Amino acid sequence: MQIAETLNQGLRREYALVIPAAALAARVDARLAEVSKTIRMPGFRPGKVPPNLVRKMHGEALRGEAMQAAVNDGVQQLITDRALRPATQPQVDLEGAPGEGDDLAIKVSFEVLPTVTDLNIDSLTLEKLIVAPDEATINEAVSRLAAQAQRSEPAPAKHKAKTGDTVVIDFEGRVGGKLFDGGKGEGMRVTIGSGQLIPGFEDQLVGVKANDERVVKVTFPADYNVATLKGQPAEFAIVVQGVETPVETKIDDEFAKGFGIDSLDALKEILKDQLDTELGNLTRTHLKRKLLDTLASRHDFEVPESMVESEFGQIWAQIEQEINQDADPEAMRAQMEAERGDYRRIAERRVRLGLLLSEIGQRNNVTISQAEMNRLIGQEAARYPGEQQQVVKFLQENPMALAQLRAPLYEDKVVDFLISKAELTERFVSRADLEAAIEDEDETPGVIGAGHDHGHVHGPDCDHDHDHAPAKPAAKKAAKTKPAKADAAAPDEAAVEPPVKKAAKPKAAKAAAPVEAAPAVEAPAKPKKAAKKAAE
Repeated sequence: MQIAETLNQGLRREYALVIPAAALAARVDARLAEVSKTIRMPGFRPGKVPPNLVRKMHGEALRGEAMQAAVNDGVQQLITDRALRPATQPQVDLEGAPGEGDDLAIKVSFEVLPTVTDLNIDSLTLEKLIVAPDEATINEAVSRLAAQAQRSEPAPAKHKAKTGDTVVIDFEGRVGGKLFDGGKGEGMRVTIGSGQLIPGFEDQLVGVKANDERVVKVTFPADYNVATLKGQPAEFAIVVQGVETPVETKIDDEFAKGFGIDSLDALKEILKDQLDTELGNLTRTHLKRKLLDTLASRHDFEVPESMVESEFGQIWAQIEQEINQDADPEAMRAQMEAERGDYRRIAERRVRLGLLLSEIGQRNNVTISQAEMNRLIGQEAARYPGEQQQVVKFLQENPMALAQLRAPLYEDKVVDFLISKAELTERFVSRADLEAAIEDEDETPGVIGAGHDHGHVHGPDCDHDHDHAPAKPAAKKAAKTKPAKADAAAPDEAAVEPPVKKAAKPKAAKAAAPVEAAPAVEAPAKPKKAAKKAAE
């Protein structure tokens, strides 16, 4: 086989391969001899069909098989002989349509992985922010549980509702004197001061009694999720079915037993463990971000454009989902399109960090044992009760899916290795300070966004290709994977959140049923981080 390099530009490579006609003919003859032993044809005993007859009937198919096998072997030989590391599946193009007796000429093109020559991971210095849950924090957690478990009881007939009371109402809303869709409901429970409903609605329920009728006047927020109601003044005719007052929840051993726990002290110990885990995750999120920022600042090398395109495609697909769900999709699309370049830079950073972590792991013998892989497979299968065997079989038969399952653990092990090398200084802070530090980083261009437990980076940390499509078992989505997506996401990044101006989705009011709010009066969701910050 003849090999000639025709392009060597940056990470792009192209090669011209010529496979001699004689080599193709030999492959066809070998396959012909193999098939002739098993082929059956009327009038001939098994294995006795003349080769020329087999060739006449199946020659084209056998030649096609031989050409495909020759191409596969030729590309593999090219990669081996030249010690190449393709970043993507090589693209193969035939140079013309070879006839019988012609050489097979093909063009092979792909990008190679960059060689990181100046790996700079020495003298890492990181600050570890630590939050220790104190008694007040634990008591606050207990109080939140008590608030969630709080009951209410009917108030006396003459009781006037006040903040904290629950009012059960029927309502009928009008805009411009006309009823509108979703503006009518019965038996809706509203806790005054909870912020369930649009601004001003709950305040006007203060002082009502059972069987009262009242007209509530409000203006829908400008960012309301129903376009025809945005900024519109409305009137709601209210009939009060009843008023309920909260029953104080006594925090004692009996309270703990309501959760199946023997005592209040035991409940506090469980909450402390949960807080330790939660705060530890926040500490690691901050520490990991600082580490990745340090690595990004120390390394700048060319990355494969195809990998950047793949990562950008995944980011943009998430953004498209958010655009389609937004109350004003056209405005949001215009905003996102204006920031397309920023998202592309984020994609490039993700890919570079992924390749960097992979290189660090390989050079420092970071590995994942078979026992660890078995545990990962078991954990993933457990996510699908009744389908565990199917999921295990799927993972075992799909190297790409297995690689995606493996990638987050590999990344964590590389990060742990780097943290073990770093000079750490510890500083005790409040939870608010730690969360503020993480939030501040969200405001920094190029910083990877809010963390989750399943994100991972792009990188050849295992012998798999890099198209990075999320792998899923046939029966169900393989993850959410989020992991929950088992995709190749960036380290410690959250799924793209709804944009800042997205209002809460409407919820239907049900008669005499405890619902959060009716569609027409539900308060907009609190503003969330912009999609770009989450993508970062």
